[in-house]
Amino acid sequence: MVFHVLPGDPGSPVILHVPHASRELTERARAGLLVDDAELSDELDNLTDAHTDLIALRAAGGSPVRPWTFANGLSRLVVDPERFPDEREEMRAAGMGAVYTHGYAGRRLRASADDQALIDEHFHPYGKAISDLVTERLAATGRAVIVDVHSYPTLRLPYELHGDGPRPQICLGADDFHTPPALLDEARTAFAGYETAVNTPFAGAYIPLTHHGRDEAVTALMVEIRRDTYMTEPAGPPHEGLGEIADALTALIAAVQPPHRADAKHAAGAPSRCRRPAP
Repeated sequence: MVFHVLPGDPGSPVILHVPHASRELTERARAGLLVDDAELSDELDNLTDAHTDLIALRAAGGSPVRPWTFANGLSRLVVDPERFPDEREEMRAAGMGAVYTHGYAGRRLRASADDQALIDEHFHPYGKAISDLVTERLAATGRAVIVDVHSYPTLRLPYELHGDGPRPQICLGADDFHTPPALLDEARTAFAGYETAVNTPFAGAYIPLTHHGRDEAVTALMVEIRRDTYMTEPAGPPHEGLGEIADALTALIAAVQPPHRADAKHAAGAPSRCRRPAP
């Protein structure tokens, strides 16, 4: 799995998680797809959370206390690290579990989701790495705050199982166990210049399985940004709204962590960690 960990301040409990910004595929994953190049490009245009990595990097760079950033370097068409690898995930029934068999409009992508090599080479190492980072933040600060950075289209895509509700500029995804009311309030304040709603059209927040439902010191919030607020859809360049969104995310980061640097020499200039796929 290719993932990148950009270190933050040692005193920061915040992890910006960016799982769906990349369009990159491994040769093995590409070989297993049933679509041609034009069809693949169409899938990537609609399923990639374009420029969310840039939003996260700008927000982190603007924070007095830099958060940690964990970004997926591969497309969700290799594996989707936020799915369950088994039948517990309702999206698996729609062909979009950990390994996608169908695309955004029902197009067949693979013959089977039972590709254990993709799960072993990508899904499990990714899950372990972000779980380890959460554990490190807990040990260093006594808590961990995962802010999951996503985007979604202005118009509902066919794959959306619960997309018939409101589509606000900012959807705040909350988990019953891991998203305390105070965190939602801080997010509403940070994004006060935008129309916000909770759990519509997407719901929940990402927590690594090793911490899910077990540790109240791990809190999480999903920030789903409607794409027209910062880019030209479906896969065009960002516009001036990207900076404004990044500023609002910076305000959220500031609200949920200490207002000082724990150890400046270890902060923004530290080298990133990167894990690449096994050959």
